[in-house]
Amino acid sequence: MAKSHYSFKKRKKELERKLKQDEKRKRRQNKDNIASEENPDPSQDEVENLQEEENPDPSQDEIKNLPE
Repeated sequence: MAKSHYSFKKRKKELERKLKQDEKRKRRQNKDNIASEENPDPSQDEVENLQEEENPDPSQDEIKNLPE
């Protein structure tokens, strides 16, 4: 009678599943890292944009105020 290699097949299947999960985890971490590098803090960008609008380049104001 042939002997089943069930335990070997089961172990192989578990290892494959574990590798697949590790690859997924790495992809997700990379995806999160890339997203955070592109826009680390969107609220900070908004604050900078508002400050630029409130304080335009002073050199342009000086040019306007020069007598001709």
